[in-house]
Amino acid sequence: MNAVSVFKRDLLIAFRNRGELLNPLMFFLMVASLFPLAVSPDPKFLGDIAPGVIWVGALLATLLSLDILFKTDYDDGSLEQMLLVPQPLMMLVLAKVAVHWLVAGLPLAIMAPLLGLMLGLPEGGFEPLFLTLLIGTPILSLLGAIGAGLTVGLKKGGMLMPLLILPLYIPVLIFAASAVQSGVDGNSYVGHLAFLGAYLALAMVMAPLACAAAIRITTAR
Repeated sequence: MNAVSVFKRDLLIAFRNRGELLNPLMFFLMVASLFPLAVSPDPKFLGDIAPGVIWVGALLATLLSLDILFKTDYDDGSLEQMLLVPQPLMMLVLAKVAVHWLVAGLPLAIMAPLLGLMLGLPEGGFEPLFLTLLIGTPILSLLGAIGAGLTVGLKKGGMLMPLLILPLYIPVLIFAASAVQSGVDGNSYVGHLAFLGAYLALAMVMAPLACAAAIRITTAR
């Protein structure tokens, strides 16, 4: 077992369970669709809050899909086998996170401009919205993997995981929404993207290590 085989296997399993692929997207769409009904249908008001609504929806949709990241492997014993192979566990974790982003994060980034149009997002916000989601959703998957690894062996781990990782998500949410708002206002959002890029680089290095350690602790109990 190596990282490539784990990547191919998880990708095949994901596309065999197409219903699970649609759950985050449907949740994302429902949040954006129901929000105008709960507040105000005024186009200007919706345009002002669209960046925050879309990003909160993407964050919650990612949380919805994280519970199954390691759960199936834990239940069938595959997770314990990953600890025994000579391949570094962090590489296997990175492969699983990559599949999670491809099937759960990337579709959100692609779908977001459509929701922005539906919410009346001003023209200047579409490019930063797509770019921030393209950079930010991998961060959500990487940080979420740490929480998934810590709670995979718990019966109610899905309830505990958001409490563990939401504080790590807050900087992403703040800078991403601010970047979109800067684009709407006609200002430069390069600094916001630079922060997200630096956060992504840090997460790619540290999150697999932390997740691998969390899995070892969980499976050792």
